[in-house]
Amino acid sequence: MVIPAAIVFGLGSLLPQEPASPAPVASVPHAAEIELLAIHDVPLPPEVVLEVGGLVVRGDTLFVATRRGEIWRIEAASSKAPRAQLWAEGLQEPLGLVDRDGALWCAQRGELSALRDTDGDGRMDELRTMAQGWPLSGNYHEYAFGPTVAGDGSFWITLNKPFGDEPFGRAPWRGFAIRVPAGGGAFEPVCAGLRSPAGVGTAPDGSVWYTDNQGEWCATSKFALLQEGDFHGHPWGIESCQRPESRVAHPGEVKSGLRMAEAARTIPRFTLPAVWIPYDLCGRSPGGFVWDSEGNFGPFRGQVFCGDQYSAEVFRISLEQVDGKFQGACYPFRRGFQCGITRLAWGERGTLWCGLTNRGWGSLGQAEHGLQRLVWKGGEPFELLEVTARADGFRLRFTQPVSDASAVVASFAVRSWTYDHHENYGCPPRDQHPEVVSAATTAADGLTVDLRCDGLEDGRVYELRCAGVRARGSERAPLHGIAWYSRQRTPR
Repeated sequence: MVIPAAIVFGLGSLLPQEPASPAPVASVPHAAEIELLAIHDVPLPPEVVLEVGGLVVRGDTLFVATRRGEIWRIEAASSKAPRAQLWAEGLQEPLGLVDRDGALWCAQRGELSALRDTDGDGRMDELRTMAQGWPLSGNYHEYAFGPTVAGDGSFWITLNKPFGDEPFGRAPWRGFAIRVPAGGGAFEPVCAGLRSPAGVGTAPDGSVWYTDNQGEWCATSKFALLQEGDFHGHPWGIESCQRPESRVAHPGEVKSGLRMAEAARTIPRFTLPAVWIPYDLCGRSPGGFVWDSEGNFGPFRGQVFCGDQYSAEVFRISLEQVDGKFQGACYPFRRGFQCGITRLAWGERGTLWCGLTNRGWGSLGQAEHGLQRLVWKGGEPFELLEVTARADGFRLRFTQPVSDASAVVASFAVRSWTYDHHENYGCPPRDQHPEVVSAATTAADGLTVDLRCDGLEDGRVYELRCAGVRARGSERAPLHGIAWYSRQRTPR
């Protein structure tokens, strides 16, 4: 059953995505962030309301899907006088947009659609339904995010669980990731246990990833790989696992109150994320993300850049594989956008387009919606580039050599914590304590420092600070000098 868009939009404008918090994170950018990365506004007339749900870039022309059911074509988008034309309207809250086979594909609430302008007049005139059939209960929060296109050409969509009443009864497949064949057709429910999976995207190797927002059964926000058959922890909708179409085996009873490491050991197919994103330390509500596979942002090539819909910032993520499983760290990058960021897309080299929205999903910043460009200004920042795990601690890699005199034990501070997997909303850090750094060893080139920390445990988040480190020759402090590493497995 498809619920009329007017009902969905009306409810969505009144009800927030997440409960309000009395302790917002700071949104003031670091002075060095401003020197490194400029934020440019895209001036548009007031009738162009870009509550952004999806972005497609074709040169200096952007197609912007909005939560109001529109797609705008914006020409000369990076100029001082961009031109906006309404390309499509009447869609049901598209929360993603991809350019594929000459069409723009979007996930509406109840279908995957392919849209074209066949006569070249600048307006969409053909809409084909490429997949459908996941039911809706009428709940305002049954968003469909995506699609993204996997390496095999299939389309992936993540389905939000409902919050509150379901006026037409419980709908199956909520909290699932679903897959649609490359040419369209019947969808396959391939992953379960998602909560509010606001971002879904594809890595350079063709694998599919998603971000989830903190809440019940989701201790803090996270970044995770989607693989067929995995259960990501939220028990909502797991009764659908017993249906013949499901690619996920039923995980059985999901007990509340287990520490994360215990949950990973005892719940069948329970999948820990690659990276926990600590609530209010690194954003609050992660949305869309992109890989920097072209070196758009200088030394951070190969890393993931993620927008946060609450804290109006872009942060970065690094990944590694340990025993065949992904884990990694998140780091601050650039704060101070007009409001929350839902979608990101690369433009010309060194430019990241950022789609914004605030309505109903309260965020920092003064705007209600918008479109901004994040532009790399060049330069050579001194920063903590990447943290990786070692059997006896961590390796810290920097963008420039560190001075030997500063790379001493006293320059580093490490603390750790874990979370409970429980039905309560979110989870404060559990079993939080400092770690002892017993040795710091600098490589000859000065680019890496190995920290020895005895007694480290898997299933914990490690905060690493290097405030005392200085760049060789200039004595500059790191731009941020902090990382949060999710140590799910220890290298042998």
